[in-house]
Amino acid sequence: MASISLRKLNKTYGALTVVHDIDLEIADKEFIILVGPSGCGKSTTLRMIAGLEEISGGELKIGGDVMNDVPSKDRDIAMVFQNYALYPHMTVYKNMAFGLQLRKAKRDFVDSQVQEAAKILDITHLLNRKPKALSGGQRQRVALGRAMVRNPAVFLLDEPLSNLDAKLRGTMRAEITKLHKRLDATFIYVTHDQIEAMTMADRIVVMKDGHIQQVDTPQNLYDRPINMFVAGFIGAPQMNMLRSLIQRRGDGYVALFDGRELPLPAHFDKSRIAPYENRELVLGIRPENFHELPPADIPAENLAPFKAIVELAEPMGSEVHLNMVAGGRGLIARVSPRFKAGIGDEVMLVADMSNMQLFDKETERSILY
Repeated sequence: MASISLRKLNKTYGALTVVHDIDLEIADKEFIILVGPSGCGKSTTLRMIAGLEEISGGELKIGGDVMNDVPSKDRDIAMVFQNYALYPHMTVYKNMAFGLQLRKAKRDFVDSQVQEAAKILDITHLLNRKPKALSGGQRQRVALGRAMVRNPAVFLLDEPLSNLDAKLRGTMRAEITKLHKRLDATFIYVTHDQIEAMTMADRIVVMKDGHIQQVDTPQNLYDRPINMFVAGFIGAPQMNMLRSLIQRRGDGYVALFDGRELPLPAHFDKSRIAPYENRELVLGIRPENFHELPPADIPAENLAPFKAIVELAEPMGSEVHLNMVAGGRGLIARVSPRFKAGIGDEVMLVADMSNMQLFDKETERSILY
């Protein structure tokens, strides 16, 4: 079993605390991704799990055993670094075999492990080359292979794709996901790229300033963000945040924004909204929830006309990102490339309110969950 448990784990450097008493349970064979902006503590957390950083407080368990003071080499983990960390004077074969050779493994066993990993990663033809003769993607595969030959219970990956170009990152995302399923091991992966997190993880841990903000599946994070930070970090382009006045209309509520009434969905828990009547909330609406025409599959009561001025239109091929201003606020809509709008044009869109979010403007926490 390679389940991992973090209990009140923290890391301090003198008076500075960079990881604050985090609690996290990672299941055996789970693919979990730590995501957040630079400096949020995700890599430090990974390095504490790896044994490369001393734990300042709390408890780390791997497979039920406390690992706080266990040396890195005895934790049954393997780490893949951002810069590959390959030995430049060694061939690919020797780079992959080095860890097993240090452990005095038998030559036949070392060879079988290296050959099997090379076959899985499609780098058999590269075994006699040195790292300088490899592309970035090939070096990353070698780094993965070096971890694989040890057959560890836990793989730790620290921003392994950040040095690759966009096309290769997409390919390697798929390769690492398939590798996880094939190896049947626990993967803990660190990235600042929310697209990597959304497409690869079983669960995502969103971090900010050394604190865990939310842990959930990719879709739940997208649909039910616990606060404004998570809502803004997950999704590209990010969620639009609009300060709106909440008022009652009959049996329901509306949000007043830029002189228009935006209906709050009937399925929202009214007891959570009632305390904010006649107060300002932050209304969150994702760019894809703006439409050129009323969608046929959305009830009319959840739709509202929305007027804005176009500041910039960014063609993306399959869609256009409209950078707009409404009510003195900047916002973005994702529309069809057939929708024609120039800079300075006033456009009338339809806002789908059924998936909107509501946040307390002081605490920045969702009032819905």
